Amino acid sequence: MAVSRFGIASNKKSALLKQNMREVAVLLAEDPPKEEKARIKAEALIRDDYMIEAYDILSLNCDLLSERMKLISYSKQCPPDLVSCVSTLIYAAPRIDIPELVIIRKQFRAKYGKKFEEDALNNANNVLNERVVTKLSVQPPAAYLVQTYLETICEKYEVDWSPTVRLKPEQIGEPMAPPKGFSVEAGRGTGLGPVIATTGTTVVEEDITMASSAEYNPHAKPSGEYIPEYNPSVKPSGEYIPPIAPSSVVESSKIDPNDFVEPDIFIPAAPGSTPSNDFVSPPSNDFVSPPSAPSAPPTNGSSTNGKGNDKDDDENGGTQASSDGKGSTYDDLAARFDNLKNL
Repeated sequence: MAVSRFGIASNKKSALLKQNMREVAVLLAEDPPKEEKARIKAEALIRDDYMIEAYDILSLNCDLLSERMKLISYSKQCPPDLVSCVSTLIYAAPRIDIPELVIIRKQFRAKYGKKFEEDALNNANNVLNERVVTKLSVQPPAAYLVQTYLETICEKYEVDWSPTVRLKPEQIGEPMAPPKGFSVEAGRGTGLGPVIATTGTTVVEEDITMASSAEYNPHAKPSGEYIPEYNPSVKPSGEYIPPIAPSSVVESSKIDPNDFVEPDIFIPAAPGSTPSNDFVSPPSNDFVSPPSAPSAPPTNGSSTNGKGNDKDDDENGGTQASSDGKGSTYDDLAARFDNLKNL
């Protein structure tokens, strides 16, 4: 049962490791890269790798005990060649999440005594498997190992990244230093913080300048050409010369006379009215003069049929001239109207 449980736990952690490796690659591929968070995740990857190695070694010890179970059952004392194997299983029982190891520990304590169990837990006479003790240790991994994991992940997932912090010789074997926040964006909530540019160069840890902790001065002058500040109390030297507005006068040579010629509009005079002296003749020769007033009615002997008069009017275009050549007056029109009524 313990061997199969080790296999299941090992496969589960292996699947999670692949997912965590991709997350680390994504963190390092960002701009700027979240290096500090990636280092913490890399440390967790190392811890899971250690646990899988311990699972495999303990699984081998369980296989060995299963093969020599008859020897263990017939001997009152633990065989010398199995002391290291049994002690390692007792030592690993409270440090890993395998419930079958707890049962094995209780069985060996009942068979070999409490003294044997205490010696195994305290690693008396260095009987434990050194590799298992190292892998199950609570000590964090070395800083160089964390950086090696990050470089290997970047190479596997083709991420262009180089460490920002170069480890000193005395820091290679020590645990990873706590994060200082140099990879954390300033003003991440609002997005209004100063922009931190990353060059991708490797620097010593002491040379890192944290842009988020530096005092931001919006009135700081940029380096380069000197630009004097504006002071309203200081008046410029010399006489003030107002700016000259551009001239709006157009030269006479550039004026087109056709732009100012008014269009000729012909308004005919009312019938019977005398045209004024300032009357403008129509510009076109196709103008037709307005019809003149109808002439005086004919005498009684000329015609007694109203239809004949209408026919004469139609032939003459509805206009007739009087005998003296002048236009008909209102009295002539009234008399003609009375004659038409008496017919």
